[in-house]
Amino acid sequence: MARILITSAIPYINGIKHLGNLVGSQLPADLYARYMRGRGHEVLFLCATDEHGTPAELAAAKAGKPVAEYCAEMWEVQKELSDGFALSFDKFGRSSSPQNHALTQHFAGRLADAGLIEEVAESQVYSNADGRFLPDRYIEGTCPNCGYERARGDQCENCTKQLDPTDLINPRSAISGSTDLVVRETKHLYLRQSALKDQLAEWIDSKTDWPILTTSIAKKWLFDGDGLQDRGITRDLDWGVPVKRGSEPWPGMEDKVFYVWFDAPIEYIACAKEWTDAAGRPDADWERWWRTDKGADDVRYVQFMGKDNVPFHTLSFPATIIGSSEPWKLVDYIKSFNFLNYDGGQFSTSQGRGVFMDQALDILPADYWRWWLLSHAPENSDSEFTWENFQSSVNKDLADVLGNFVSRVTKFCRSRFGEAVPSGGAFGPDEQALIERLQTGLPAYEAHMEAIEVRKAAAELRGLWVAGNEYLQSAAPWAAFKEDPERAAASVRLALNLIRFYAVISAPFIPDAAARMLSAMNTLDMEWPDDVSESLAALPAGHDFTVPDVLFRKITDEEREEWQSRFAGQR
Repeated sequence: MARILITSAIPYINGIKHLGNLVGSQLPADLYARYMRGRGHEVLFLCATDEHGTPAELAAAKAGKPVAEYCAEMWEVQKELSDGFALSFDKFGRSSSPQNHALTQHFAGRLADAGLIEEVAESQVYSNADGRFLPDRYIEGTCPNCGYERARGDQCENCTKQLDPTDLINPRSAISGSTDLVVRETKHLYLRQSALKDQLAEWIDSKTDWPILTTSIAKKWLFDGDGLQDRGITRDLDWGVPVKRGSEPWPGMEDKVFYVWFDAPIEYIACAKEWTDAAGRPDADWERWWRTDKGADDVRYVQFMGKDNVPFHTLSFPATIIGSSEPWKLVDYIKSFNFLNYDGGQFSTSQGRGVFMDQALDILPADYWRWWLLSHAPENSDSEFTWENFQSSVNKDLADVLGNFVSRVTKFCRSRFGEAVPSGGAFGPDEQALIERLQTGLPAYEAHMEAIEVRKAAAELRGLWVAGNEYLQSAAPWAAFKEDPERAAASVRLALNLIRFYAVISAPFIPDAAARMLSAMNTLDMEWPDDVSESLAALPAGHDFTVPDVLFRKITDEEREEWQSRFAGQR
């Protein structure tokens, strides 16, 4: 049994996330966590809300609420939605937690002691119209590198080049749109990332199994242009982690807070520190997940994120950990994703274009979305959500293949043998051929899941569902029953066991449907089918079952057209 630490990118607190956000980190992380638990490994799956910085302040002001109150309310909303999508976090924390405040200040003190923090007098953009200094990401303009007209002051989303606000051409306030901007001098703390460049490069080079997307982005930031730059870690804001050197005041920084990118990843660690078990008891040994001197040297740490988060998780957060000179666990594998686009364009939070998590759950259960998103995950390139593709995938994969198999088997058995696994008959060539197909397909599915090849795993799983349908068509127990009832009984007995088999191996993708399948088979047995033949005899003759309600219903053309129109924009 292995110990596996899993984190997914921390979502901003300001608003409900769309499906592109979901599939870019949290959902595939949940898939992997569920699979690893199913295989008997010890898993700690952590996430949190990212609550500091200007986005939270502005969203709270728009809502007419104090920022702390707003963040607390939105945490509840995001937690409810994550539960709605069956995201199995062991802890869903908050970056505003007391634990994260203390840890962030601790890391800052350690970095300062190591000479890795420098006080810099810098010129910062001040908006006269807004009456405030503007954080980098709230300054927009034209990227000097690629010409993208909506580049932010910290990074161009189009070419991913790291920027400073003064680099932008024709800068403007992203809050008011005002171009009445002036540059004022202020002092901030900088993390001397450049001093750690060689250590970071050596560490990244050692990760030969990382996805190309991850390493290419990391090395681009390390070596392109002027290479890895030092980075400001403080801001002139009211809401955030107060700047302290450990527990001590930091002279000259009394009115500043740590920059959100610095404190947010540290919440991964703080999250474990505040994790409690099912009985509500804190884990006194939480450091065994995060400190190599306390047992974390045998932990495999896997992160999930969209490609826009890769630079901070391959460079800046590791720089914080390495620079502290303390034995904190560094990530072993980073699974990064491209972007999911929406129906001929892009998801847009500001325009309300696309499907958001709350809207998705209003129209269909989570498993419909989980299956489509994971089976179309943007792993090797950007992918696109279209309503036609969504309808086709749901109807063919979930309704026609898996749902139809469960319905046909259980209803036929009830009509001919009653609601119990039938006895009699023996397996023949058809059954043996199916077992051999499963004995080949299951290891292939497992290999894709181990390698976090999400789309390939989904395709292999669907292939296993198809194999059951093909077997049922070939065995045709409804026809065999007329001439040889025992032959039909053997086929149905295998098929009922196949429902349990499918429930167990499908649970990482469609946990709610898997639970309903197990419930219908009157079993709580979730043991992974290491031996296919034994697994297909887990439900003995005489074992009671029930016929479940429709597992997955089909999406009609009328529904598809209505939804396509409803989610075109202006949420």
